[in-house]
Amino acid sequence: MWAYESVFYQIYPLGLCGAPFENDGVLEHRILKVLDFIDHIEKLGCNAVYFSPLFESDTHGYNTRDYLMIDKRLGTNEDFKKVCDALHKRGIKIILDGVFNHVGRGFTQFQDVLQKRWDSPYKDWFHINFDGNSNYNDGLWYEGWEGNYDLVKLNLRNEEVVQHIFHAVSEWVKEFDIDGLRLDVAYCLDRDFLKRLRSFTDGLKEDFFLVGEILGGDYKTIMNDEMCHSATNYECYKGLHSAFNSMNLFEIIHSLLRQFGPENWTLYRDKHLFSFVDNHDVSRIASILQKPEHLKLIYTLMYGMPGIPIVYYGSEWGVKADKSQGDPALRPAFDKPEWTDLSDHIAALSKAEKSSKALQYGDFKSLVLTNRQCIFEREIGDSRVMVAINADENEYRADFNARAGRAKDLVTGETVDFGGGLKMPGYSGMILEPY
Repeated sequence: MWAYESVFYQIYPLGLCGAPFENDGVLEHRILKVLDFIDHIEKLGCNAVYFSPLFESDTHGYNTRDYLMIDKRLGTNEDFKKVCDALHKRGIKIILDGVFNHVGRGFTQFQDVLQKRWDSPYKDWFHINFDGNSNYNDGLWYEGWEGNYDLVKLNLRNEEVVQHIFHAVSEWVKEFDIDGLRLDVAYCLDRDFLKRLRSFTDGLKEDFFLVGEILGGDYKTIMNDEMCHSATNYECYKGLHSAFNSMNLFEIIHSLLRQFGPENWTLYRDKHLFSFVDNHDVSRIASILQKPEHLKLIYTLMYGMPGIPIVYYGSEWGVKADKSQGDPALRPAFDKPEWTDLSDHIAALSKAEKSSKALQYGDFKSLVLTNRQCIFEREIGDSRVMVAINADENEYRADFNARAGRAKDLVTGETVDFGGGLKMPGYSGMILEPY
């Protein structure tokens, strides 16, 4: 599967392109701004893009009005096709946000129910009670997603709803040649629907990739041979920044051993989870970490651990934003991309990730672990790397059975000699390929 050997770049298009929050219905060709980011994405070493919602919606994209039309605030389908064609010409894959659990109140079929009530042919597309009332005083009750009544829950047991969604996905493949989907709130989706979606997309396009959003619990409930190929690794997302802020690397290594370690009870050893340090729903990592010296290190650890790395637009040059400021603050507009030494570091990590089978597919073994230092090994076949992190300001010397005396640091390209122990400078991270 191509996704297991890729580095993803996440774009929240309504934010990046500066669209107004409320859908004003005014056609603007803002999505073409992504064309100005393609050189940057390629330079960063990302070879896949995940677009957060970009179809016609009420406000933030997750309250869909029309699955077949690019949001007017972003442009036309033809505009987005230009973007997709340009990305594909550079060898960059594309996945879109599949928001199939719920729609917006502006969704055409829901509006029909509000107007015609019992006489609407779409009344069974949703979970409706005509004897109740809604927060919007509609004179009927409907189920909203987790109590959010601007998000109208779809009835995924209704065959017409399923076919409506499948038709949309097939059109996205025909029109934009997309390579996969990220499934919004996949943990809420009907499991039979998930199985049908996997079967449908398997027949739609070879190696069509499905990654499901799941916040907790056992990821295998949605990630298995019948449903999603991958899932969002929120356990390690939290463990990564918490481990650095508390200076307790035991926390993240414990999670990684639990998920990918050598024991038989390991949860996800042969799976490929989505690895991230931030996204459109959480505070920017530069605002979470208490020490800026840890910013490069957390990316090194994220790239080095098992999983598919994904970088959220803007974070690669150190943008800050806190969730307490509201979601729009997490999803800002940028006139053009910036490049910093952090960007250089992430580009080097991307190059390492794409060139190393051990980083893509290797198992996980902890070699050295203290509160402030860790070294772990990734190995498959004859490909082996060691990821070394020193979160402390002081130099640390690690003594361990390294099975070799020299290695190339895949991040810096330098040769490292550790025959007498590995010398780790303060605030340093290395991905070492022994030889």
